[in-house]
Amino acid sequence: MERNTILAVVLSSIVLIASFLIQGYFATQRQQALSVQIQEPQVTAAETEPQLQETSPAFQAAPALQSAPEQQSAFAETPVQMVPPESIEQLSQLQGNNVPLEYVTIDTELFTAVLTNAGGDMVSFKWKDARNNTYVDLILSGDNEARAFSVAFGDHNAQPITSNFHVRKLSNYSVEFYHDFFSPNANYGTDGRFTLRKRYEFIPNEYMFRLTVFLEGGFSVPGFNFAGNAYTLSFGPQIGPQFVKLDNIYDYRHYDIFTNGRRRTVKVNDVIDSRPSWAAITGKYFAFMVRPLIAQYSIIYSDKAEAGLVSASRLNIVRPAVNVSQMEDVYQFYLGPKTQEILANYNTGRNEFGIRDASLNEVASSRGFWGIFSPLEKLLKWLLLLFYGIVQNYGIAIILLTLLIKILFFPLTKKGSEATLRMQALAPRIKEIQDKYKNNPQKLRAEMGNFYQQEGYNPVSGCLPMLLQLPIFIAMYNLFNNHFDLRGAGFIPGWIPDLSVPEYIVQFQDFRVPIFGWTALRVLPFIYVGSQLLYGKVTQMPGQQSNNQMKMMLYVMPIVFFFILYDVPSGLLIYWIFSNLLTLAQQLVINKYVIKKKAALEKAQAEQEPKIAPGKKKKKNF
Repeated sequence: MERNTILAVVLSSIVLIASFLIQGYFATQRQQALSVQIQEPQVTAAETEPQLQETSPAFQAAPALQSAPEQQSAFAETPVQMVPPESIEQLSQLQGNNVPLEYVTIDTELFTAVLTNAGGDMVSFKWKDARNNTYVDLILSGDNEARAFSVAFGDHNAQPITSNFHVRKLSNYSVEFYHDFFSPNANYGTDGRFTLRKRYEFIPNEYMFRLTVFLEGGFSVPGFNFAGNAYTLSFGPQIGPQFVKLDNIYDYRHYDIFTNGRRRTVKVNDVIDSRPSWAAITGKYFAFMVRPLIAQYSIIYSDKAEAGLVSASRLNIVRPAVNVSQMEDVYQFYLGPKTQEILANYNTGRNEFGIRDASLNEVASSRGFWGIFSPLEKLLKWLLLLFYGIVQNYGIAIILLTLLIKILFFPLTKKGSEATLRMQALAPRIKEIQDKYKNNPQKLRAEMGNFYQQEGYNPVSGCLPMLLQLPIFIAMYNLFNNHFDLRGAGFIPGWIPDLSVPEYIVQFQDFRVPIFGWTALRVLPFIYVGSQLLYGKVTQMPGQQSNNQMKMMLYVMPIVFFFILYDVPSGLLIYWIFSNLLTLAQQLVINKYVIKKKAALEKAQAEQEPKIAPGKKKKKNF
């Protein structure tokens, strides 16, 4: 009996050893066949469907998938062979399986997102414009279907995966896509199979959502290294809404990152490997942001052309190669209005994601030099919203805001007119000094300084009111050009339906005015020129009609500004036109006061002049 047992053990060992040798031989042959390609297995859902964790909440990140400690350390010590670029290129040529095409719609109070199992990508994200009862697609597509949040094995130049994934709906707001692939970097005795999973998690009444990317190789692969990188997650081809052209008037696209405590604008195709806390593509009214919650990554922006689109703006997150067989990467994305009111929800940590990051507000703040006017812009916006709450019309609210500004600046305007009067009275004496010391500039400056000091006159006082109103104009321009609530806000139905864009009475079809490039006939620029010319004529003081410089300011400058302001938002022109008209009314009142004061001043000067008593006539002796 003992002999038979020993014989059975020996025979079993021989059979096991033989089976391992045969299996190893065929596995080696298969690995050699796969060494020049990454091929997808034809599998069914039953074969690959991972077990659901039904007890975890729908909006919590899935628990991290960790390998056994001894397995992780073994893989970490073993260098991962890099898949050559030509193998990755063949991936797109070998895709295809028997999983049918499927679309998944996620509907919330704020947006409707459409996902496809072709790559597990997002093809549409429509923001619900409740005020106008319309939808705005924030992911633009060209001639082909949009493919946002696509994954490619390799860098941002690699072909994205377009295979049909298996779909698992986790809840009304969460869905997961998964698919198996073969890797030539397989562990001995395995086929190199690994799974790519993409899990989207949305939250009601929230523009931010979570995307988790899983790579699960188990014992099959020691790591993920495709031409030096694990994968690239890309957003594109363009953030919406639709636009005519990209500039600071119609719309724009800026590429920003936040690193080392400040926002920084970067260039297309620059590799940012400083691991910024967030990266964004921003337009006038909407923003796309990403907060990668991973240890290593690079950001690369791209404007790679897309057929059917005027311009493309892509954001790529490149994940470097890893030496672990299982990984889980979590990303938080924001796609929605670029307003400080909404983004301020992420300052406190009391939001659904627990984010406490005030830097997100930087996306909605003014850029560069114009940022110094942000406090003034916020004040003007607060006043504008206050008036809108009363009249429920942004055009009338702009007029009321203009009236308030003119009332507040009336003392300065009056002071400027008085300074002009004072300058006219001193003009003869100033000319005398200039003629006397015209060949001695240093002496001329000294004498002029003494003269102004003796007369108690500051030559800058006449310009001060204009200088103080310049920041108001700049802040107004930023407000009307970028304020989200003005988007689609009408004034006069049928003529000015949107204060955030230029108005028109005739839109040219397939025609641009030569040299200027105008695409429409507008009315407000002509009204502005008329108001400016009338304003200059009325505010012209006596004695200025013969001044050539004043004539140029009166007639030439309004015409120059006509061309500059032809395509600005109609809200800004309404502000400027009514500012001119209100200033005109102010000036009519001031002129009466100034002329009256000038006459009194001339009378007082005449009375102060010494009178020479007429001498007695002498008798002539003939």
